[in-house]
Amino acid sequence: MLENEVRFGKLKEECGVFGVYNKDRFDVARLTYHGLYALQHRGQESAGIAVNDEGIILQHKDMGLVPEIFNEVVLNHLKGKIAIGHVRYSTTGASLRENAQPMVVNYKNGQLALGHNGNLVNAAELRNRMEENGAIFQTTSDTEVIANLISRYRIGSDNIEDTLKNMMKDIRGSYALVIVTPKRLIGIRDPHGLRPLCIGLLENTYILASESCALDSVGAEFVRDVNPGEIVLIGEGGLTSIQTEASQQTSLCIFEFVYFARPDSTIDGVSVYQAWIEAGRRLAREHPADADVVIGAPDGGLNAALGFSRESGIPYGQGLLKNRYVGRTFIQPEQGKRESGVRIKFNAMKSEVAGKRVVMVDDSIVRGTTTRRIVQMLKDAGAKEVHMRVSSPPYKYPCYFGIDISSSSQLVASKHSVEEIRKMIGADSLGYLSLEELLKTPVGSRCSFCTACFNCCYPMEVPDEGDKLAE
Repeated sequence: MLENEVRFGKLKEECGVFGVYNKDRFDVARLTYHGLYALQHRGQESAGIAVNDEGIILQHKDMGLVPEIFNEVVLNHLKGKIAIGHVRYSTTGASLRENAQPMVVNYKNGQLALGHNGNLVNAAELRNRMEENGAIFQTTSDTEVIANLISRYRIGSDNIEDTLKNMMKDIRGSYALVIVTPKRLIGIRDPHGLRPLCIGLLENTYILASESCALDSVGAEFVRDVNPGEIVLIGEGGLTSIQTEASQQTSLCIFEFVYFARPDSTIDGVSVYQAWIEAGRRLAREHPADADVVIGAPDGGLNAALGFSRESGIPYGQGLLKNRYVGRTFIQPEQGKRESGVRIKFNAMKSEVAGKRVVMVDDSIVRGTTTRRIVQMLKDAGAKEVHMRVSSPPYKYPCYFGIDISSSSQLVASKHSVEEIRKMIGADSLGYLSLEELLKTPVGSRCSFCTACFNCCYPMEVPDEGDKLAE
């Protein structure tokens, strides 16, 4: 157990980042606090804010939710002109306070703070190489690898731009970075565009955020998305951009539209809400059902269920009540917590499902534990039939870029057919949206997508699964 807790290379995280360069009279810590609140769905394990106060970086971070970590006393202490914030979740082994972000490091030209959403596939290789050259690491996070590379390349470099370009040549994987230097706020998106990052403007103040919903929360205007491979530097003179070499085919993670992003966000030109509605419509056409009511599994299945209802003509209802004070089971770090969490997280609405044939729509089935318990819950509440519909394809392959799955052994669809899964979860029928139809749901997209978790087509070379588990 202890070995697994400290063994590097098993960190997989889907996080949220936020940054502010203040050119007005805003309180950057409070702006960041509200931005992180809007991004809380992307990480519920830890949160932090770092503020640049005339070259001195002040920070506060801890385990827990944003409103649990920050209060008036803390926010009043975080005064400065530039700020970044981070919300995070992780798998077993990385649930440590020292892995909370932003990460603050000292380097030749002063201090630097960094927040990272994503996962490096070559982090272990880079870490081993730097340790052989005398580097000492304080955490088990791949974010520290990035920080170490920046500080090393900064030695002998006349400008931060060359440092960042050299760092990007070394790292492989997914990353959306927000960085505070003594004078600038910096945003970087990986060359494949696997993780989202956007730019906003509040009067004359620039903001960076993982999702546009965070810009809305502070009253900022959406300007544009950061392009794959782009470095955005924000300083006293405004915003400048450096476009490094990007992949010929972008690979935004399709799970941003299946599961991660908030429905009121727009990512790379696509409304997340409309993508979910369209997924439900296409699901109804691919896998119709004779039923009396369509319900969604809160929260991810609700909008797809609405689309299913509109397309099929079957009335939409609220068949499951969610306890809003319990975090999402999928991103809790221990399987035991997931299973016990289901019982206190959901309750069936008997008046809505009793005596009825129910279509339940969810965004995905990963391990199957939650789905099985919910199907049984609906039947215990009197549902005559439960027809399970999933608004994404069977999840068969591990993700190396940010989803909390490091092995195919954790994926029910990797070893079982659709019919076998149907029997396991106790549903009367089961239908998944095909990959072909899923790729049609982000209407108006300006990018292509990474679909490796469905078809094993990774956008770059990834570690062998057996090697990964041995790290």
